[in-house]
Order: sequence, then C-alpha cells, then structure tokens
Amino acid sequence: MARERYVDVEPGVRLWVEEHGDPGLPPLLLVMGAQASGLTWPDGLVEPLAAAHRVIRYDHRDTGRSTWAFDERPYPLARLAEDAVAVLDAFGVERAHVVGMSLGGLLTQLLIADHPDRLLSATVIGTAALSTTPYTAPDGTRIPVEELPGPSADLLGLWSRPAEERDLEGELDDRVAHWRALAGGVLPFDPEWFRAQERRIVAHTGHHAPGTAHARADASGLVRTERLAATGVPTLVVSAPAEPVAPPPHARHLAQVIRGARLVEIPGMGHALPPEVHAPLAQEILRHTETA
Repeated sequence: MARERYVDVEPGVRLWVEEHGDPGLPPLLLVMGAQASGLTWPDGLVEPLAAAHRVIRYDHRDTGRSTWAFDERPYPLARLAEDAVAVLDAFGVERAHVVGMSLGGLLTQLLIADHPDRLLSATVIGTAALSTTPYTAPDGTRIPVEELPGPSADLLGLWSRPAEERDLEGELDDRVAHWRALAGGVLPFDPEWFRAQERRIVAHTGHHAPGTAHARADASGLVRTERLAATGVPTLVVSAPAEPVAPPPHARHLAQVIRGARLVEIPGMGHALPPEVHAPLAQEILRHTETA
C-alpha cells in the first residue's frame, strides 16, 4: 500500500513523496527526468521493485504536487540533486539504491560524485555522461564528447515550438505526441496507455499547465570527470538502443567514464517506459541491487 507525505527541503519549498513496499526492506529512490512528476515512474515498474525494496518516488520541485515557485525562487539544476538527499534524510535513510532516468540520470551522477556515502548502488538510464573524457569506439578511435550525437531531429523540432495555452485534451494530445517521439519507434506505441498515464499525472498535479522551470535552470558546473572515474559506487548503465535523447553510444560512454560500471541493454527501449520494458528493466535493476 502506498504511503504519501510532504518533505520540506528549504523554507517555502515542499516535495510530494510516495513510498511503496515494506519499510524494512532496502531503500530504493527513483529520480525522474525534467519537468516530470514522480508518477512518470509507472506502477507496472514500481510494483516489482517494491517486492524487494522500500521504493520511494517523488515530485521534483516545479512538478506534480511539489512547490512550483521557480520564478520567485530560481535555483541551479544541481540543486535538484540536493533535494534527493533531503528526501533520504526525511525518511531516515542513511544509504539507498538510486535509479535515475533522463535528468534523473544526471542527478544520479551528481549523487555518485558528491554523495557516494549515501548510495548503496546507482542505476543510470537515458542520459549523457557528466565527463569530458572522450568516448573510445570499438575500433579504438577516441571521439571527443562534443562530437557525440545529440537529440533526434524530431525531438528538436518539438522542443523548438513556442509554448501555447491549450485545453486539457489539447495538452494531452501534445504530451502523447512527445512520448511517441521519445519512445524511439522500435517497440509498439500505445497512445491510449500514455494518454491515460498523463491524465493521471494531470489529476495528481491539479492542473495541466506544462512546466518550464528545469529548462530555464542554470545548468553550469555539472561536470564531474575525476570523481566519476574514481567512484566506488556500484553502477549499472542501461543501454536503450532506440534512445533519441542521448542516442548510442552515450550509454557506452557512460559505462566507460564511471569506474566499474556495468552496461546492460533493454531491447527496443527508447526514452520512455511503456509496459513492454517494465519486466526486463525491473529484472536488471533487481539483479544489480541484489549484487551491489
């Protein structure tokens, strides 16, 4: 049974947090991507993880039921990693397994680098490395980080459109179109499944206005090359072959720059969590947390 509460991370800023599973099990913190509610972690993935873990998911500030106040209280993107630590503190968790996707994967790298004493293990999904170390291709060629591929043209086109006010159904249409582009086009795409998920997130949030805070937050000072290369945190990097945000070989690059990282591939996966990936992804995360 899910248990909800609010966590004050600084004066005037509260985060909505939800806990699943037996509180006596090893804790596992789920860190979602930019402008995404914690409910973007689907129940179909949370439930198998909660069979072995005390699973904690939460809304970043400026998402879901957490405080929306970026215009009054701007913050650097790195502050969101400190919010994750504050959530662990509020639950009395000294060390946790952490799973981060997209922006959550960047934040998980910051936790690996800056708070290794708080992590039992890390799993990183759908993101680029916070490292300046070149990528070494299978043939031995060294490729500078700035020459690795960026997001797909479809996504860049969607992201470049000016923000518009839409009614609820129009906003849901837009979100489903975004998920279609994020999904990568390999696995079957069920628009009604994504629409139902987004409708639930809108009901949870209390409005359907899209957030923009994380895109406007200061993203400087995130590189952690040396600390990632020296870490002792057991790290799993999930490779998604249809990933359109941080396309291959970004996952392989991540596995190269994080000391001791292990790479696994989820066939057909893109930058989304449709039902088809829940079982294989949960299996790989649980295998990692069990052996970490």
